[in-house]
Amino acid sequence: MPLLPVFQVFLLFLQLSSPVLNLRLQSKPLCVCVWVFVCLWGCVCLCVSPVCGGACVEVDSDTEAVLGEGFQLGCISCKMRGEVKAEASVEWCFWSPDKGEIYRYEDIREDILDPRFDGRLAWNGSKNTKDLQDGSIFILNVTDEDKGMYKCIFRRRLIYEKYEFNTNTTKRIQLEVVDRLTRGMASILSEVMMYASIVGLQFWLLVEMIYCYRKIAAAGEEALRESEAEYLAIASESKDNCAAVPVAE
Repeated sequence: MPLLPVFQVFLLFLQLSSPVLNLRLQSKPLCVCVWVFVCLWGCVCLCVSPVCGGACVEVDSDTEAVLGEGFQLGCISCKMRGEVKAEASVEWCFWSPDKGEIYRYEDIREDILDPRFDGRLAWNGSKNTKDLQDGSIFILNVTDEDKGMYKCIFRRRLIYEKYEFNTNTTKRIQLEVVDRLTRGMASILSEVMMYASIVGLQFWLLVEMIYCYRKIAAAGEEALRESEAEYLAIASESKDNCAAVPVAE
């Protein structure tokens, strides 16, 4: 989430709540400062946390599997309009010397069609629904023979009020099998920058909290001094008025 819109919303919230801040400024400066800190921390959480929701996003599958470990073949095909009812089936094909269909998922039921993958394929896509958008499968105990081209085919039937429409979507994945997975430099730099940003924002929030507390405390002390001076002035004026009144004989 972009930083600028978040902090614009935060500043607008501060402006709307300024009467409350002015009311509490003189009596509870620490509470006000903590309140501001919590609001800033909430903005940071919105910036660094993933946004939760039911939106479908198509992402490419990983292409490097580690020998002897499990691997997910990702295949996501989103509907153009989420409100349209639909039913879909997913077929997986493996382009090897003996190419052919290896897996099918339809009507919430999976079928392994290639004996080479018996007991090694598991459905890892959309659960408990016929309206499939995630057709990912999981390969157990990857072997050298598993490398090659995989093809994922989405067969979707869109159900409208007066008619139906069939669509097919095909995605291809070139799988490589390696002895050990190596991280790319971009991934490492992204992780380092993420943690550096989190630490930097926390330090900035701490500095802002200290500055805010000192400023509010100073304003509170000045307000108390002004109130004390005003009280003394009123008391002195009352005393002078009393002295000016003649005593009745």
